[in-house]
Amino acid sequence: MTVAHEKIWTKRFISLFIMNLTVFFVFYGLVTTLPLYALDVLGQTDKEAGLLLTAFLVSAIVVRPFSGKLLDVFGKRKLLLIGLAFYFVCSVLYLWIKPLLFLLALRFFHGIWFSIITTAAGSLAADIVPTSRKGAGLGYYTMSTNLAVVIGPFIGLLVIQYSNFNTLFMILSSVVLVGGLLALTINTDDLQQPTNAKLSFRLGDLFERPSMPVALIASLVAFSYASVLSFLSVYAQHKGLMAAASWFYAVFAAAMLLTRPYVGRLYDQKGAVYVIVPAFFFFGIGLVMLAYVEGAVLFLIAGAFVGIGYGSLNTSLQALAIQATKPERSSYATATYFTMFDVGIALGSYVLGIIALKLGYMAVYLGSAALMVGVLALYLVIKRRVKQPSQIETL
Repeated sequence: MTVAHEKIWTKRFISLFIMNLTVFFVFYGLVTTLPLYALDVLGQTDKEAGLLLTAFLVSAIVVRPFSGKLLDVFGKRKLLLIGLAFYFVCSVLYLWIKPLLFLLALRFFHGIWFSIITTAAGSLAADIVPTSRKGAGLGYYTMSTNLAVVIGPFIGLLVIQYSNFNTLFMILSSVVLVGGLLALTINTDDLQQPTNAKLSFRLGDLFERPSMPVALIASLVAFSYASVLSFLSVYAQHKGLMAAASWFYAVFAAAMLLTRPYVGRLYDQKGAVYVIVPAFFFFGIGLVMLAYVEGAVLFLIAGAFVGIGYGSLNTSLQALAIQATKPERSSYATATYFTMFDVGIALGSYVLGIIALKLGYMAVYLGSAALMVGVLALYLVIKRRVKQPSQIETL
C-alpha cells in the first residue's frame, strides 16, 4: 500500500484522539480556573494558587521517567485504563476537598495519572499510525491537545462565570468518564504486548538514550513556551489587551490546526529538518512580536506565528524522538520526551517569572526568542547524530 493510501483515521485512532482530547480538556480547564478557585473560594494568596500547578507538574516530572518501564511490563492499554479510572476519581474529588494541603496532595496525585495516561496514549498513537505516515499521523493526534488548549479554558471560564465551581468539576468528571469509555473500545491485540519483564529499573529504563538529544531540544523549546503558557494573560492585562487574550488562544490553535496537515506531509516526504528549521523562525518571530506588541492586531498576528512555530516544533520533535529508537521502545521514548518537556515548562515558568519581576515582560519574550536562535543552532549541530525516519529515504 502506498504512503498516500495508508489509513490514519481508523476507528481506534479516532477513539484515542477523542480520549486524549478529554484528558487535556480537563487539564487545561483546571489550569485556567483553579487559581481563581484558590483565590476567590478558598481565600488563598497568589503564591498558594501558583502551587496548585507546581504540585501537578512536579508529580508528572517525577513519575514520567518510570512510565516507559511500567508500560512495557504491564501493557499500554491496561495502564491507560487504570490511569483513566484514577484520573476520573481525582476529578470527582475536587467537589469535596477544600483545605489547601489536601488540595495540593490531590493535585500531586492527579498529576501522576495524567503522566501515565499521556505517556501510554502517546505511545499507542505511535504504534497505531502507519510507519510511513508517522509525521502526519502524530501531527493529527496532537491536534487533540491543541483543541483542548482552546476548549478547556473557554468552557471552564464560561461555567464559573454563569454557574459555579462545583458545576465545573461535575462537567470535567463527566468528560473524563466519556474518555474512559472510549478507551475501552481500543483494541491492541495486534500491537507490541507486555514483555513479561521484571519490574526493575535501570538508568536506560528511565531515559531512552537515543531520544535524549531530541528531548533536550524539546525541553528548551518548552522553556521558551512557558513565556506564553504561564504569563500571557498577565502580560495582556499589563498591556490593556485582556479583551483580545481569549482570541489569542483561538488564533494560536487555529494556526496550528490549519497548518498541521501540511506540516505532517512535509515531514514525511522531505524530512524533519524541512519542518523544524522554519518552525524555529516562526516561533522566534512570534515571541519578538509579543515583546513589542501595543495593539490587538499585532497581538493576534503574534498568536498565529507562535501557533505555527510552536505547534510544528512540538509535533515534529515528538515524532523524531520516537523514530530515533526501536519501535518496541516507543513507550520509553515517549516518556523521555514528555519528561524533558515538563522539566522545560517548570523551569521556564520559574526562571522567566524572576526575569519578569526584575526586567519586565519585554525581556521575557526577547530572551525567549534569543534562546530559540541558540536552540536552532544546537539542533543543526546534533541532528546528524539523531536517527532519521527510514521511510524518508524511500519516498
